[in-house]
Order: sequence, then structure tokens, then C-alpha cells
Amino acid sequence: MENTLDYIERELKKLDRCIVATPTEEYLERFASANHGSNDFLLMQLAKNFGYQLALVHLRDELLTNKNQ
Repeated sequence: MENTLDYIERELKKLDRCIVATPTEEYLERFASANHGSNDFLLMQLAKNFGYQLALVHLRDELLTNKNQ
């Protein structure tokens, strides 16, 4: 399980160094409202990064919860 947790932490760190950085939920909502359909490719990439981050955080939390039980 430690290898899995290490992998998750490495992936989470990579998200901040991407060409398109992973946004916060608030930033993503503001960007989607402000762009009115323009620059949809960037919006799509931001949303994908945000979703991946959410999945990794949830997986990490579940693993840590099960480890502590």
C-alpha cells in the first residue's frame, strides 16, 4: 500500500507542474463563467486535470482510512 500512496503523491505533485496547471474548484467555475464558450480546449484540459486531482485525493483518503482501521 505504501507504493500506491507514494504513486498518488507523485501524481498530485505533477499536476501543479503541467503546461495547464490544475485549477481550484473556484477558479474553474469563474473561468467557465467568464469565457462564454471561447477557449473550450483550455477549459476542457482544466476540467480533466481537476477531475484527476479529485480522484487521486479521494483514492488517497480511502487508502489512508482503510490503513488506519
